[in-house]
Amino acid sequence: MAADMIMLAAVAGAHGIRGEVRLKLFTDAAENLARHARFDAGGRALVLKSIRPDKPGTAVAKFENINDRNAAEALRGVQLMVPRTALPPLEDGEYYIADYLGMVVADETGAPVGTVRAIENFGASDILDITLDAGGTVMVPFVANVVREDGARLLIDRAWLA
Repeated sequence: MAADMIMLAAVAGAHGIRGEVRLKLFTDAAENLARHARFDAGGRALVLKSIRPDKPGTAVAKFENINDRNAAEALRGVQLMVPRTALPPLEDGEYYIADYLGMVVADETGAPVGTVRAIENFGASDILDITLDAGGTVMVPFVANVVREDGARLLIDRAWLA
């Protein structure tokens, strides 16, 4: 993913028979997508006609020229990207997930232990999903008393990485 592009959502699949799609959101609210007229969808421009919130973390959207279930289903897995310059400035405590994906994770001694593969939120707080260099994965709360930023890497107490 280009550093100048930010993913706001991904198409999870078709919704109904009239070309609507279900979106997994990577932003706080569906309204954040509504302020963008166009999305880069893997080199293809998608123009948003409508969007409405659905279950937490999801929305239902309609794009121009996507008029039936087959066309909607063909979008499954497509990432909806916008240029970073099209986004508002970040508030204190906010971040773009894209800035952390692939970031090196080290233990408290500075020894590398893995990389961030995803950031999830199941309701309480954001969670780092880390691929460990030794094999396997671990999920760690992305909170200040567990994770510290150290330049271009994250430091985590080894106890959380077991």
